[in-house]
Amino acid sequence: MSILLIAEHNNSTLKAFTLNTITAASKIDEDINVLVVGNNCQSVAKEVSTIPLVKKVLHCDSKNYENFLAENLTPIIVKLAEAYTHIITSANTFGKNLMPRVSALLDVSQISDIIKVNSNEEFLRPIYAGNAFATIKSNDKKKCITVRPTSFDPAPTSGGSALIEKIEPIDSPNVSKFIKKEETKSERPELGTARIVVSGGRGMQSADNFKLINAIADKLNAAVGASRAAVDAGYIGNDHQVGQTGKVVVPDLYIAIGISGAIQHLAGMKESKVIVAINKDGEAPIFSIADYGLEADLFEALPQFLEELNKLNTIQK
Repeated sequence: MSILLIAEHNNSTLKAFTLNTITAASKIDEDINVLVVGNNCQSVAKEVSTIPLVKKVLHCDSKNYENFLAENLTPIIVKLAEAYTHIITSANTFGKNLMPRVSALLDVSQISDIIKVNSNEEFLRPIYAGNAFATIKSNDKKKCITVRPTSFDPAPTSGGSALIEKIEPIDSPNVSKFIKKEETKSERPELGTARIVVSGGRGMQSADNFKLINAIADKLNAAVGASRAAVDAGYIGNDHQVGQTGKVVVPDLYIAIGISGAIQHLAGMKESKVIVAINKDGEAPIFSIADYGLEADLFEALPQFLEELNKLNTIQK
């Protein structure tokens, strides 16, 4: 039994969620091989080789893989899969785009978004927006799995000395073409890995009012999130969406402001260690899972909150 784990990176550094996925893979078997495929990504291969849980790094370098098009990556993964029993990656945008193609070509059922490993063929995953859990047992000879990274601790990053093996690229199908990439630059922590998240909902009433959320996030060195209602209303971009159809976050502190707590939103944040809710509707579902709740008009509460944070910062200085 052996595992092929697909690393996510940007050709220069490894993405943090790959470390969580490696921990999940180690619960299945100790024979973990990590595929680092990209363009001029030698530094990533070296970075992965120092992870103690990794036994071997498969490094494939080609211009065709520079932008990580799933259509180009799939053929080499399918070819390498012949030697493995489990093919694993993160259940984020990267993995959700890639793994269905791999599992379809291997003619096996995909096991998605696992949060626990019971055995090498039995896994736990949330269903019904996280309101129930399903235990999945697969009898397929090869198992294609995506892992909810926030459910596992990151693997240690030093002390390993895995062998790096060069893999030759194979022809790409040329069924898609990379045009351009637009990225949002921010000095705030990344939403998926931030220790503190401040999220706003429909109660913010406008995009301009989100400056209150941004101001609090800056004081707390927090990431900014949002409910789907706020994103759909155009208050903030969809890369900030937290929930079943957005990003799943598990920060130390989650502050929900003007968010009613629809089931789809709760699915993306209810595992947070401490949840604080601010809403003028005392019957809002968000209060049912909040550790601390403030029933108040956010446009009165937030300026007071900011004032207290400013006082605290002044004292600390």
